Amino acid sequence: MFPIFLKMDQIQTLVVGGGNVALEKASAILRNSPEANLTLVAPFFRPETLEYLQDFPRVRIIERGFQASDLVGLDLIICATDSPELHAEIKELAAAQHLLCNVADTPPLCDFYLGSIVQKGDLKIAISTNGKSPTLAKRIRAFLEDVIPDEIQTSLEQLEAARKTLKGDFQEKITQLNELTKNLIFPKKD
Repeated sequence: MFPIFLKMDQIQTLVVGGGNVALEKASAILRNSPEANLTLVAPFFRPETLEYLQDFPRVRIIERGFQASDLVGLDLIICATDSPELHAEIKELAAAQHLLCNVADTPPLCDFYLGSIVQKGDLKIAISTNGKSPTLAKRIRAFLEDVIPDEIQTSLEQLEAARKTLKGDFQEKITQLNELTKNLIFPKKD
């Protein structure tokens, strides 16, 4: 597995489903990328799902069953229904179009996994168990959220300002940044 961070406001994502799992997947995306281009399609949406999504103007809701034409212009698909048959059909259609697909709770059908994410200001840490135990990833996320100080954003902003003033070639800049950050969060133990 190779972890990446996607600019969700620059790609088109579809979530198929309108229930609890769809809400979980959509909210995970929108918590981290409130400007994400996200479409949800389902014949029925839970009121909680609709209520949550109303605060995100770039989210489109289509209240009907999935159609193959829903894949036109997409980059990512997330299947979040209770129909394994529909998920298999969507995965097959997505693969034929070279689209990345995640099928909730079905690792063999996934091209990618949605990790558990720690976010403190601009710091984001994604945690994955390669689909083996999302519960463990959530526990590790909770631990990291507790130990990473809320003030980390101030450190990030100070380091960004310092980085902009560095002189020299790439290696010299790395050496200077390593020196600046060596005791920032985790002081060396004696």
